[in-house]
Amino acid sequence: MGMGALAESMGIEMTIEDGAVVGRMPVAGNTQPYGILHGGATAVLVESIGSVAAALTAPGRLSLGIEVGVTHHRAVREGYVTARTEPVHVGGTIVSYNVPVHDDEGRRIATGRLTCLLRDPSR
Repeated sequence: MGMGALAESMGIEMTIEDGAVVGRMPVAGNTQPYGILHGGATAVLVESIGSVAAALTAPGRLSLGIEVGVTHHRAVREGYVTARTEPVHVGGTIVSYNVPVHDDEGRRIATGRLTCLLRDPSR
């Protein structure tokens, strides 16, 4: 399963490690006018890897993001940021994740939250 054109255009790379989906994104090209990582870019990273994690819990079903939120803790001007999914709730139709985001030095720069709806593709 790919992450889609938006995530790919932002340079997001995804791996699966110990059952978690991990995403890595460059700061360069994803900044706001002040030269720091754009909050919307962080939200795209969170929703992209969280949606893949949700889809992996229910093969053959669609994973649709229904709520995403990001609390930003510190600014990042260069390098990469890395996010990792942490399941909060995995149910039959609703899946929720916490998604901490760290910089290259391992400092938490943001905390994301994502809830996805799982549904059959025929609906």
